[in-house]
Amino acid sequence: MPLDQSGGERGNGGQGPGRSLNVLGGELALCSAKPMTGFFRNGCCDTSRLDVGSHTVCVVMTAEFLAYSKAQGNDLSTPQPDYGFPGLKPGDRWCLCAPRWQEAFEAGQAPRVVLRATESTALEYCALAELKRHAIDLM
Repeated sequence: MPLDQSGGERGNGGQGPGRSLNVLGGELALCSAKPMTGFFRNGCCDTSRLDVGSHTVCVVMTAEFLAYSKAQGNDLSTPQPDYGFPGLKPGDRWCLCAPRWQEAFEAGQAPRVVLRATESTALEYCALAELKRHAIDLM
């Protein structure tokens, strides 16, 4: 199987960059290049066994979700220059951990989702029907 640059098998069975599938069964689309997102910081929500957080759900940030996430101990809005993290603002797209999205969904705080940029392994944590109800690309 193809490996990513750090030696782990890449998303959806190790098919490699640009070949992972989205939750709709198509080719995985870019989530964001500004800010650069993804476990591999390649703009896509592809994954590997090394991605223990499953950064696979492409979301659109809102002020409400950023406040919720910060209250849960995951501050996504404060820049962390030492790690090359610019801090997120409403409207930014970001590869969110699938378990974190599910937690936010259960709390009534889930951000909107870009299904075509959400990697298929997110379905191990989130129901497709719930993701679809929050989709911005099915309207």
